[in-house]
Amino acid sequence: MKPSKRLGLALIITAPSGAGKSTLIKKLLAEFDSAGFSVSATTRSPRPGERDGVDYEFISVETFKERIGQDYFAEWAEVHGNYYGTPKQGVFDRLASGRDVIFDIDVQGAKQLKANLNLGRSVFILPPSFPELEKRLKGRGSDSPETIARRLANAKTEIGQAGWFDHVVVNDDLDQAYDELRAVYLAERARPALHPGLLEAVLGTRSA
Repeated sequence: MKPSKRLGLALIITAPSGAGKSTLIKKLLAEFDSAGFSVSATTRSPRPGERDGVDYEFISVETFKERIGQDYFAEWAEVHGNYYGTPKQGVFDRLASGRDVIFDIDVQGAKQLKANLNLGRSVFILPPSFPELEKRLKGRGSDSPETIARRLANAKTEIGQAGWFDHVVVNDDLDQAYDELRAVYLAERARPALHPGLLEAVLGTRSA
């Protein structure tokens, strides 16, 4: 008797700017075909090469606001005058199909997801120290001093909230940090709740 299909894992990953979150997520997605992003909705215009329904669902501000009122989004935010949101049903459909959903999101978005979906696990990527974070941000060479100062101020607030996340990973050495994130991902995929019918199948007690 075979167990039911594994349910997908919702993994929420958050970090202050400069902690290396995007690099770690890219490595995770490159290794595991079962993991991917959910398709978010946005009111901004498509950029060259972006496809509607693949990269984003591009909708009007009016439609977005209507959907907010309909409790359509698992989380949403206004960023630089444009709205971005994660449709609940899209997430649920992907998880039900056995596909894992990776969320690359800020602290406020992570809180909304935990409150609205009541599922998934969260990981906070930490820099090894605050001076190192400042060094990394300045080393980019792409941000103004004002932007760096704002990012550092935000980082202090964000890091102060890392305690309510399920896991923390310190990104001092990239390979070691990835090993830890990978271990979290694999361990969370093994939770019994994501394997309905497994125990009954092993015991031979599940009804046909």
